[in-house]
Amino acid sequence: MKIGFIGLGTMGAFMAANLQKAGHKLVVHDIRRQAAERHLAAGAEWGESPRAVAAQCEVVFTSLPGPPEVEAVVFGPDGLLEGAHAGMAHFDLSTNSQALMRRVHAAMAERGAQAFDAPVSGGPKGAESGRLAIWVGGDRATYDKHKPILDAIGDQPAYIGPIGSATVAKLVHNLSGYAIQTVMAEVFTMGVKAGMDPLELWKAVRQGSLGRRRTFDRIADQFLVNKYEPPAFSLKLAHKDVTLAVGLGREVGVPMRLSHLVMEEMTEALNRGWAHRDSRVPMVLQQERAGVKIECDPKAVQAVLDGGK
Repeated sequence: MKIGFIGLGTMGAFMAANLQKAGHKLVVHDIRRQAAERHLAAGAEWGESPRAVAAQCEVVFTSLPGPPEVEAVVFGPDGLLEGAHAGMAHFDLSTNSQALMRRVHAAMAERGAQAFDAPVSGGPKGAESGRLAIWVGGDRATYDKHKPILDAIGDQPAYIGPIGSATVAKLVHNLSGYAIQTVMAEVFTMGVKAGMDPLELWKAVRQGSLGRRRTFDRIADQFLVNKYEPPAFSLKLAHKDVTLAVGLGREVGVPMRLSHLVMEEMTEALNRGWAHRDSRVPMVLQQERAGVKIECDPKAVQAVLDGGK
């Protein structure tokens, strides 16, 4: 079986190389032919266009910068869609738009092909080492059929749900990380300006409850199961801590924009009469604004935690 790979940038080059190391025969294409030199030297064939790649492959991967490039590769002249055929599977490894991937899926289905949003997480080092999460949305049976190929790219491929689901998971993951990164910059500058050595500060906070637990595991106890009583740590005490931290920032002259937003959320929750509920209860306010209710089965949540996924 020939596998097509389109997009040999930093991430794509490593992932394509790992497919070759696993013994798969590749047909490759990139906007710059020189990007494919190492893969051609290792036995890959060159595809003159996305259409040519699709026409001769049962599985095609795309790894591209974003929606405009995916749009051009799939729907453009000599694009992937023109070469798509019954039984073909297209896995887009890019961080993409949910709306675009639904369009791609619908267009591929008209030709008897299956499209998947399959964004990866792990960065260039993970792409090189094969330590990548691959979140996949689309037809489950086709995913199961081709999972051994995905195993050659990443050590944690996972079926997420219908088309577009994996894109949502990737965007939630990335935005969470950048939001945390931004607030980290805020609180660490406050800590350093208040007299802490940055290395000693980092060493200290790594030993706290936040530092010892995986980031997303923290929402399992209250938020996911919609249970804020009895409190693990009360909102009243948490509000006091945040007020003290924001006050310290004011004393040392450090802007604390995000921290003030946190305090405002907590204050609004206090004004609801939630002082003695768990400190994560302000998260309910956002659910109200979004018009959603989150309440998972506690046993199902625990099963995920026990599985380490």
